[in-house]
Amino acid sequence: MTDARVRAGFYPGTFDPVTNGHLDIIARASRLVGRLVIGVAKDTTKQPLLSLQERIACLRTDIAALGLPPSTVIEVVGFEGLLVNAAHAHGAHAIFRGLRAVADFDYENQMSAMNTHLAPDIETVFLMARQGNQYISSRLVKEIARLEGDITDFVSPSTRQCVLARLQGR
Repeated sequence: MTDARVRAGFYPGTFDPVTNGHLDIIARASRLVGRLVIGVAKDTTKQPLLSLQERIACLRTDIAALGLPPSTVIEVVGFEGLLVNAAHAHGAHAIFRGLRAVADFDYENQMSAMNTHLAPDIETVFLMARQGNQYISSRLVKEIARLEGDITDFVSPSTRQCVLARLQGR
């Protein structure tokens, strides 16, 4: 039997910006696999506030601040194209997805079924958002920041600085 700890997982998203909810999923998913790859989607269908490079930098900074055990292996990479192709390219056997509410489940269930059809060797693992993070979404964080609201409770201090700098044109 293969030890699941040597297997790799892939956690995709646009992370525009990375939220405390994302970081919670990252910390929890990293305990389930030997190596976790965070795939930052270039995603041409959305108009991200932060550039791909900024999103990757925010994730790397925030993950380093989580204080995970030194044996935890997490990589942050950009990707475009099919999720299953990116997961395969990074040797992932599982795709991690966070669920906040029932509405997330409908969409994620469809995506999981399609991904299973395209890549039956990759499992989708759903992790429920912890109660304190269920209402946090990147879209709402950006909207609050654009309207000059306080996003301190939803993102790390470094990501907050990055978002505010971008909104101020820096």
